[in-house]
Amino acid sequence: MAPDSLLVVGVGDIHGRFHRVEAWLDALEEARRRPVDLVLAVGDVEAFRLADDHRRKAAKRGMPAEFAVYADGLRAMKRPLYFIGGNNEDFEALHDEPEGFSLAPNVHYLGRAGLKELLGLKVGYLSGIHAPRFYEQPLKRPRSLDTAKQAGYFRASEVERVMALRDVDVLLVHEWPRGLPQRAQEREVPPPGRTLPSYWIGNPITRRLVETVHPRWVLCGHSHRAFAVSLGGGRTPTRVACLDQAARPEESVFWMEFQGREVVCAGWGASGEVAWRAGQPWGLGSLPTPTEPPPLGTMG
Repeated sequence: MAPDSLLVVGVGDIHGRFHRVEAWLDALEEARRRPVDLVLAVGDVEAFRLADDHRRKAAKRGMPAEFAVYADGLRAMKRPLYFIGGNNEDFEALHDEPEGFSLAPNVHYLGRAGLKELLGLKVGYLSGIHAPRFYEQPLKRPRSLDTAKQAGYFRASEVERVMALRDVDVLLVHEWPRGLPQRAQEREVPPPGRTLPSYWIGNPITRRLVETVHPRWVLCGHSHRAFAVSLGGGRTPTRVACLDQAARPEESVFWMEFQGREVVCAGWGASGEVAWRAGQPWGLGSLPTPTEPPPLGTMG
């Protein structure tokens, strides 16, 4: 293990399933024979303390309020986890800290939009999804279910803040950039067992953001399926990894091994198996072999 080597793990929409994610990270550490240094979650973490609140605000899922044991100090997260907001969060708890804060030991909300340096890596982030009606409107305090829903939409001023960033190692967004399936189809034929997602997945604002900032890597979630594609040309393309929700690790866990600020290898799931090495193309062939038909891209 090189002295400046880091093992960084991206995790898809957790939706309250903290315990299984920790078990997957335990397995990955054992497989890679090294500790996980940093965990980056792409939104819809749902760090609710009370089960009643969790069910009320995430009515589509009756998930347990597993975060409660971390918030109450009964259990500690083993590795530092940093997350952005998705469109299903405890927005009342997050609203007064738009620049981020720690919810529990080793559990950190990055904030609504900006840049943080984490272990020497420049991590840009934009919370929320695109809702054209609210894009130019001010953010209201989430006092009701309706205003809480609106808190899950990013605003123009937040996008502009991220748009100004440069030299970004990893950009975290919740919703996909628009047009990833078309970009993949231009270059590759889907491997056996893989189908391209629907063309409408993602939004044009995030696509323009990625093309302007030109980060080295982008991690995103929201549409509950794994996908891989490169954007931009030249010697330094932006590699996009879309993560499934945390139902099973094979497509919701994506790890990268850094030496300095460069990724030398990467893989999916908790097996530790390498799916990509520096110098290889990044695309549909970098995805794990599906073990069952892929989901239809239902958004969370």
